[in-house]
Amino acid sequence: MPNTSRLFFALWPDTKTRQAVTELSQSIAAHEFKWVPAHNFHITLIFMGHIDTNVESLIRQSVENITSQPFTLTFDCLSYWSKPKILCLSCRRAAPEAIMLEAALDSVVANYGLRTEIRPYSPHITMARQAHYLPELKIEPLLWRATGFCLVESCSEPDGVCYKVIQHWSFKQD
Repeated sequence: MPNTSRLFFALWPDTKTRQAVTELSQSIAAHEFKWVPAHNFHITLIFMGHIDTNVESLIRQSVENITSQPFTLTFDCLSYWSKPKILCLSCRRAAPEAIMLEAALDSVVANYGLRTEIRPYSPHITMARQAHYLPELKIEPLLWRATGFCLVESCSEPDGVCYKVIQHWSFKQD
């Protein structure tokens, strides 16, 4: 598709959080899973798909008005989702700020005729694809401090998909 990019809004981890997710991922003995590379760890807020560059520019301008205070998500469950065949970290309770941020972003993209997920928002970190079961493992809660959100491009490369941050918006600090 000429003049389009495959885009989504996400929370992007800091180095410490990325390392914690990497260490947990490496501790799971399931060699047949397709493990997500550490540089691709993120929390999707809104997936938009292929977006025309003009619409992308309008969306970028529109999200400038979205504000939030920094917040923390507690990932305290290892989950297996059979339909997409993913192993992920999930939250028993999502921070209300994350739900409000997702709703605000959803409202912006809906104004440009884009359709997004209709199910309730569930923050998660995909750790493996092509998973076939939930490994038995007790995990310690992993805290993810969100201080802003990003526009990310999903790029196909010979070794698989790579996610590239295009723009970052910081939350207001008190």
